[in-house]
Amino acid sequence: MIDVKKLTKKFNKFTALDDLNLQFTDSKSIALIGPNGCGKTTLIKCILGLNVIETGDILVDGKSVKEDFRYRENIGYMPQIGRYPENMTIGQTIQMIKDTRKIPASELDTELLQDFALENLYHKKMRTLSGGTTQKVSAVLAFMFNPKIIILDEPTAGLDPLSSEILKKKIIKEKNKGKLIIITSHLLSELDEIISEVVFMNEGRIIVQQSVEDLMTEHKTEKISESIISILKEMKK
Repeated sequence: MIDVKKLTKKFNKFTALDDLNLQFTDSKSIALIGPNGCGKTTLIKCILGLNVIETGDILVDGKSVKEDFRYRENIGYMPQIGRYPENMTIGQTIQMIKDTRKIPASELDTELLQDFALENLYHKKMRTLSGGTTQKVSAVLAFMFNPKIIILDEPTAGLDPLSSEILKKKIIKEKNKGKLIIITSHLLSELDEIISEVVFMNEGRIIVQQSVEDLMTEHKTEKISESIISILKEMKK
């Protein structure tokens, strides 16, 4: 579980997160959405330890992220744009991260590696890859070390329809195992099948945090995208 407590993050005079209180609980796939500049990326970076927390705190499984960096071993992260050593091959890149993590081979989750057939491309250098193939590498690494928490930033961007379906099924499977999945996405139509809860942010604050079922009941809609459109219309009134 991730517990965000009174988190405020400022960049000079700009307040990116404004006294944020939020809980992400296990066994859920949560859509973290909102307009550009709403604070999503800043929040994710705070959770990952990439932004220094000055005011407030974030607890992961009850432990402050400010006290022990090892909590990150339990988080898998798929960035929107993966940055890898350009002259290394796919195989070398994956092996390098395996060596860094030092997890026994028997405990590795290689399902996506096989489903994406990436082993057939192990010889290709990272600089030659298409955006979609780079996304596949990022997805494989996010799930490979069997983390309890998985954060996916625009995970289907650049993926072909078949690869998107493979990734969606994997997300559902891991959520059903009790893992916490956090997904940011601008493609709201792709969230309908995989999301159990929605967190909508705006101007560094939480506007809505609801289960998908409650959200659609309240707004009398059949899709997450339709519910979000209703929220946006209400905000403009």
